[in-house]
Amino acid sequence: MTSSAQRTDPGRVRRENEDSLLAEPETGLFAVADGLGGHRGGATASRVALEALASFMRSSGNDPTITWPWGFEPGVPFPAIRLKNAVHWANRRILAEANLAPELTGMGSTLLALLITPGRGYFTGVGDSRLYLWRQGLLRQVSRDDSWAASMLRAGATQEDVAASEMRHALTRALGTDSDLVVEVEELPLEDGDLMLLCSDGLYGPTGDAGIARALAVPDVTLEATVADLVEAANAAGGPDNITAVLVRYEQDSPAGTDTAIP
Repeated sequence: MTSSAQRTDPGRVRRENEDSLLAEPETGLFAVADGLGGHRGGATASRVALEALASFMRSSGNDPTITWPWGFEPGVPFPAIRLKNAVHWANRRILAEANLAPELTGMGSTLLALLITPGRGYFTGVGDSRLYLWRQGLLRQVSRDDSWAASMLRAGATQEDVAASEMRHALTRALGTDSDLVVEVEELPLEDGDLMLLCSDGLYGPTGDAGIARALAVPDVTLEATVADLVEAANAAGGPDNITAVLVRYEQDSPAGTDTAIP
């Protein structure tokens, strides 16, 4: 049903990589996390986030007796409930880890998680890591940034005013910052051949949406080659931050795999 390729890179400026990624085509679970709070804290937060996410999703899919700490919601699809509970669990685990070591105080992470089921994708985002959809030659950002800049733009501010502000990089939500984190899961109807890109701001920031679209538009290349091109484009544009990309292709009625060509 899905095939994927993924890569993470420290970029040209940062010595360490605080990003983490998760790609499980066999279960349809994919995620990107961008750590916050200095190298040790950021790297720990992003790693803990994805470990907790994957652990809960595996347990909830295989064990009917698992406890659901954040409960069920009438009328909400079961995959969305699983993903929502998993993100809450990841947030709790980061808070718990931070309490164990003073040097980890204040650590946090963004998270963009995608769960693919037949004909549907379920996704959730906390922070400014993004989910893009490439369909029939058109690129669309389907996630919404939790950032000061994005909130100001949605409120009507100009790009120029936002770019000039010292607050332009501030996040309005992140894992590990609030025990009462609000988690929203959205549904994405899928079509055969859809490409979905999960990425950290170290990719889309330097390249822009136009750069991403150029890489995805190249015909007859593998997903692995496209991911490599995306990372190289971000580095060629200065590579100011850690770069992470997970590229997923949805295929109806086809076996799961690790790579495929983009037609």
